[in-house]
Amino acid sequence: MTIPAPSSDAPTVRTLSVPTAELRDALAGVSPAVDVVLWDFQGAPEGLDPADLDAAVLPYTGRAHLDGALDAARNLRLVQTQSTGYDGVPDLVGPEVAIATAAGVHAAATAELAVGLALASLRGIDDAVRQQAEGRWHSARYPGLADRRVLLVGVGGIGEEIRRRLDTFEAQVTRVGSAARDDALGHVHGSDELVDLAPHHDVVVVITPLTDATRGLIGKDVLAALPDGALVVNVARGAVVDTEALTREVVAGRLKAALDVVDPEPLPEGHPLWNAPGVIITPHVGGNTGAFPPRILALLKRQVELLGRGQEPANLVRRGPWG
Repeated sequence: MTIPAPSSDAPTVRTLSVPTAELRDALAGVSPAVDVVLWDFQGAPEGLDPADLDAAVLPYTGRAHLDGALDAARNLRLVQTQSTGYDGVPDLVGPEVAIATAAGVHAAATAELAVGLALASLRGIDDAVRQQAEGRWHSARYPGLADRRVLLVGVGGIGEEIRRRLDTFEAQVTRVGSAARDDALGHVHGSDELVDLAPHHDVVVVITPLTDATRGLIGKDVLAALPDGALVVNVARGAVVDTEALTREVVAGRLKAALDVVDPEPLPEGHPLWNAPGVIITPHVGGNTGAFPPRILALLKRQVELLGRGQEPANLVRRGPWG
């Protein structure tokens, strides 16, 4: 295949690091114009001065333990995450460095967990598991997901996948975005309407990115406005929900929660949410299924092909030299 020459004003990316040997080997032959090297951030990139690196793929765990790790890569032009969220990543590099995410890679897995958590709580599966461990048989009627009024906070790619699945389960979904608008599916409410919307919903599913605007978005006022027995499902970032306010409501027995993310993460030993009735906690595994490796590899192959052709990479959330 002939690789078209990049345009004269396109940023040039000729060296890309990846954090595992498996990714290096899988991407090595994708484009003759891009050298793929191993950099696990435990030492220097394999066979390369960090200053000669053009782009870097971060570990799946994101920015954990990476403070200062990219300082030596002073000519870096692009950072690629393996997650949809990129909170904290801008702190690792200068403002001139572009950031691309793995948007789309985790959508199906995170959506299935969001619905799975809701189902587990609304059908009493968590109670049944505890009763099984005690050898106790207790039949009871639970709300179920059908006909529940669900407030879906976040209308991006993952939010849409959650909406589609909720529709299959015959839930009534109200969508909330950053600002009110209409789209092909109908009306999207603005986040400033949450307190008014909350009393009319049985479930809140949170899948909005963590930004300055969304930190603490599901706060004490929104939580207090929810009806007794309502369920809060968070598969976004822990800090989007006010942990202290949620804990008070849950410990009081007024609300239930199903959380894949918490703040802080993990919760400290002895935190009331660990043992509170009506709470399900999973350890931030929303996108971590068997679907992840082939999907992230497909995205990274596409990125290498684009970079090798001198084209703009996909999923840019900060454009850097691509302006």
